[in-house]
Amino acid sequence: MATTTAAATAPHREAPGEPSAKEIRLVIAASSAGTIFEWYDFFIYGTLAALIGKAFFPSGNETLELLLVWAGFAVGFGFRPLGAVLFGFLGDRLGRKYTFLVTVTLMGIATAGVGMIPSAATIGVAAPIVVIAFRILQGLALGGEYGGAAVYVAEHAPPEKRGFYTSFIQASVVGGFVLSIAVVAACRALIPEAEFAAWGWRLPFLLSIILLFISLWMRLKLSESPVFQAMKDAGETAGNPFVESFTYPGNKKRIFVALFGVAGVLTVIWYTAFFYGLSFLRGPMRMDEGVTEVVVLVAGLISMSFYVLVGRWSDRVGRKKPIVIGAIATLVFLFPIFWGLGALSNSGLAASARSAPVVVEGSGCDYDPFAAKQATDCGRLLSDLTSLGASYELRENATGAPPTLVAGGERLTVDTASADAARKAGAQAWLEARGYDFTRQKPPLVNLVGIVALLCSLGMLSALTYGSVAALLAEMFPARIRYSSMSIPYHIGAGYLGGFLPLIAGYIVARTGDAYAGLWYCWVVMAFGLLVAWWGIPGGPPRDFEDGTDPHAPPVAPSLP
Repeated sequence: MATTTAAATAPHREAPGEPSAKEIRLVIAASSAGTIFEWYDFFIYGTLAALIGKAFFPSGNETLELLLVWAGFAVGFGFRPLGAVLFGFLGDRLGRKYTFLVTVTLMGIATAGVGMIPSAATIGVAAPIVVIAFRILQGLALGGEYGGAAVYVAEHAPPEKRGFYTSFIQASVVGGFVLSIAVVAACRALIPEAEFAAWGWRLPFLLSIILLFISLWMRLKLSESPVFQAMKDAGETAGNPFVESFTYPGNKKRIFVALFGVAGVLTVIWYTAFFYGLSFLRGPMRMDEGVTEVVVLVAGLISMSFYVLVGRWSDRVGRKKPIVIGAIATLVFLFPIFWGLGALSNSGLAASARSAPVVVEGSGCDYDPFAAKQATDCGRLLSDLTSLGASYELRENATGAPPTLVAGGERLTVDTASADAARKAGAQAWLEARGYDFTRQKPPLVNLVGIVALLCSLGMLSALTYGSVAALLAEMFPARIRYSSMSIPYHIGAGYLGGFLPLIAGYIVARTGDAYAGLWYCWVVMAFGLLVAWWGIPGGPPRDFEDGTDPHAPPVAPSLP
């Protein structure tokens, strides 16, 4: 890291003294609770994706509705970097505490708003427009939340415990997802299925109002970060944190590494482990909705402890080693884990796909997942198979003959004159007669235990790449621009590389007919991120940011601030 001589960019020596044990407990509890509630608000949209699609994006095409929901999900993530810039600026100029009080308020109001929007059947196209507007507000709020909570805890923690203390923030992100699953499962249990689909799904959104008041009450008890307060008292706060984030000596390289080697790595396996895993089980594998939510809930609860263990481990071995190990393990085990999930969740479907693989023969087999109605007969047949969750191989022919289904050595010429529902039902019945089972699955207990174990293994891969990240990012950047400098790359990586993962992976699956093909997106991003992490993340024991320190130089022992 280059040394600066300008007074305006002189590194700030962090505040002396340590907070008391009671203060640390309050800091961790309030910051973690607020993070859980904010991520709950953000994730409840994805947890209820299928019902939101029917309410706000109705098209008569289940695949299209789900992709439109994931597009709305991605829009929220797309605005996270803008939120990081805006609230990072405020956090570095006005303080950590009051900035994330604003973000949690904005998130709570936007989430409750989604639960109050009339459906598209009532107000037409205005419904999805308002939904997208609220998602944008959520994205802006979340762009300021993580950086604020992570910096706030990191600046209260002694260096030798920074990974441990900040790991509770990382676990809280999973906690938000788990809470969203738990609330949805509880509502399903208490409300009849038809009523839950009609109006009950709105209750988890409205719950955000209660969570908002709890979070505000807890965070108002907090004092300002001692590091920021010391800078403010000394008149050393940044004039323009956004500009300084890109002009501070050495920061461009650190931002590049934080974007691709840290945020890119952690975010694709996180969303693959939890959101893609949830979508995979209840989508292509056709597991019962309630059963799926329970197994994901159990796996998420168990996985939360992994983040704390990894954060504590990183205080001894450094931040780089867990991330590199997690990235390598992901490249090796990602596909085998999902093959195992497929075999355990719907063994009949997996066996049928092996013994009687589906082949589609036809001309003009161009399938557009974003089209409400496919342009060709073959494209409509592919849409039917995709909505059923049946994997297929496509063979084009130029004869102009009607499309044909082939399975187990037998052929079915599809009746192209039939209505969409009748055509899909005919293809489904024909495949079921050849061993395929498209009913909702409730696997036996031993299989469910195996599914939970595999989901926990995905959770461990995520924990290795994520558990130490708050501490690492706080140590990578100078205190005067820390909120902005860590938030910008984190939310660009999480917002675009991770937030678009469900949409991109879902599109790949829909286009290829292969339920596992979407995993290649995670694999490729992870492979590139591993190279950047290996090259750019400082090795050795953790240490505070010091101007003039080369991240590749031998580490120095940390000292108390």
